[in-house]
Amino acid sequence: QVQLVESGGGSVHAGGSLRLSCAASGSFFSIGDMGWYRHAPGKQRELVATVTNDGSTNYADSVKGRFTISRDNAKKTVYLQMNSLKSEDAGVYYCNARVALSEISYYTGWGQGTQVTVSS
Repeated sequence: QVQLVESGGGSVHAGGSLRLSCAASGSFFSIGDMGWYRHAPGKQRELVATVTNDGSTNYADSVKGRFTISRDNAKKTVYLQMNSLKSEDAGVYYCNARVALSEISYYTGWGQGTQVTVSS
């Protein structure tokens, strides 16, 4: 069983910052790519940022220069530092991770989601 537990969501004013964390737990060999998605009411879920197992990152154009994704393999945790938050950033943020259950078996899981609210 693989679980992804998120924390760090909250409510901030425009221009503020939040740091989201997502810790993986369970029995597995290793963790591959990890990422963050968000879903706002009336909009489709969108990819925010990803980080590979060797540290390569990718960002949505809307968050480049403001958000930073990172990971700590020892702690089995992925982070999303969000600066200069805008009202458009509000929504439920979901953690995603691809884990190796064995040498040939993989599982892609999702966190429960954490709410981010931005007021202006």
